[in-house]
Amino acid sequence: MKQRIINKQNNSRHCVVCGNCNQFGLNGRFYDLENGEVVGFVNTRDWHQSYPGRVHGGMTAAMLDEIIARAMWVSEPTSWSVTASLDVKYKLPIPTDATLKIIGRVTRNSRKIFEGEGIVYLENGLVAAIGKGKYLKMPAGEIADEAYLDTDWYLIDGEADPEEVEIP
Repeated sequence: MKQRIINKQNNSRHCVVCGNCNQFGLNGRFYDLENGEVVGFVNTRDWHQSYPGRVHGGMTAAMLDEIIARAMWVSEPTSWSVTASLDVKYKLPIPTDATLKIIGRVTRNSRKIFEGEGIVYLENGLVAAIGKGKYLKMPAGEIADEAYLDTDWYLIDGEADPEEVEIP
């Protein structure tokens, strides 16, 4: 089913998942969808591997952690959070040198805590990993230096962003 993209999310300068200045990162891009979910696209490379040609499970967990945390921004764009717990189920090996689609959604939301789930899809549409997490909402200034929002958190314009995306 196709979902329309309604917003592009910011990127960080050095984050391992979304950092556009991190030469060893996943170079992720993230978009809010009309159905209240978030979709991301990440690029795996050889330096993300564990066994030759396969992405390390820790990198997979990082992708899921990122997409679930970002799911909160669809409905609460000024909320920030830290991970309290993350449970990952690995279904299929993830290849290096691939562009992956990841989907995140909030499954429970309260004033201080939210829970969510994320799914990593291979290029052929098969599910590679599923994550469920619990996050504690916190002000950005308690997580990082306030200057971070002014210097390292920004929208990357000028890219050929998709207008809609196919969701399995």
